[in-house]
Amino acid sequence: MSGKPTMNDVARAAGVSLKTVSRVVNGEPTVAPDLADRVRAAVESLDYRPHLGASMLRRNDRRTRTIGVLLEDVANPFSAALHRSIEDAAHGRGVHVLTGSLDEDDRRERELTRAFRQRQTDGLIVAPAASDQSYLSRFTGTPIVFVDRRPSGFEADTVVSTNVAGAAGAVRHLVAHGHRRIAFLGDHQRIATARDRFRGYLQALGHRPGPVLHDIHGEAAAERATLTLLRRADAPTALFTSQNLITIGAVRALRRLGLHREVALVGFDDFPLADLLDPAVTVVAQHPVRIGHAAAGVLFERIDGYDGPPREIKVATTLIPRGSGEIYGKLTT
Repeated sequence: MSGKPTMNDVARAAGVSLKTVSRVVNGEPTVAPDLADRVRAAVESLDYRPHLGASMLRRNDRRTRTIGVLLEDVANPFSAALHRSIEDAAHGRGVHVLTGSLDEDDRRERELTRAFRQRQTDGLIVAPAASDQSYLSRFTGTPIVFVDRRPSGFEADTVVSTNVAGAAGAVRHLVAHGHRRIAFLGDHQRIATARDRFRGYLQALGHRPGPVLHDIHGEAAAERATLTLLRRADAPTALFTSQNLITIGAVRALRRLGLHREVALVGFDDFPLADLLDPAVTVVAQHPVRIGHAAAGVLFERIDGYDGPPREIKVATTLIPRGSGEIYGKLTT
């Protein structure tokens, strides 16, 4: 065969009609399983690649059966679990997922949302990095759901964790174990979740906040900040770290100073192997699988035609005591 294989070539190889091939390629469920298997085998053997734009025009619903998912960093354990949950939900509907990492970059958010829309994705799930999403008002006809963080300047469905309540519960847990000098280590203040978790910290401590460190981003920065904090004369007896990478950096600093059995720690968001450390790390666990399923479900409702007002869905966090948050504050004042 010379040149690229065509749909006619697939039909001949599979011994079916052109219409049957079209239905299988376009994901229509009306084809008998044995015929669909023959078509897929022919597609694979011929390395046939359908023209996405042409197939979209042939379908009555004008959909591409793709969605775009823009997260902070798909390498982060939370983002990775969130992405997989969305992908699983999409797979069940025969929908493919295009993914990008925003790296807390305003310009990258705008570039990727524009690029995914140009590729005719049926909808977008976005964990916003920019401080203003009003530019999305130009994206008429593309359903958008925000996840993990609320948007600013643009109204749309949003799925978030109970950040304020979860942070407040973590700090109250430390107070219940005798701590009064409880430090807060937070990510960039422009990030909505960082602000919400700081609100929860203040809510639990009232007018008696301990040392507060903002704008810590990444494990290395968190380790440096924690080392400096713990070397102070008025060092805190407990730490509340408001993001999983900050927690990892803090754990490294505690172990480096030999204080991991003396200074209590509760981190917001779980991370791999946290339960295997000694002491194991007490965390406020988010539920990225639930968040991802909820976000995908809301997006597909919009794609299917739901046009009600924007909704905010809150997924409750869970405090998981493991040891590091239960170190008693014997020396607190």
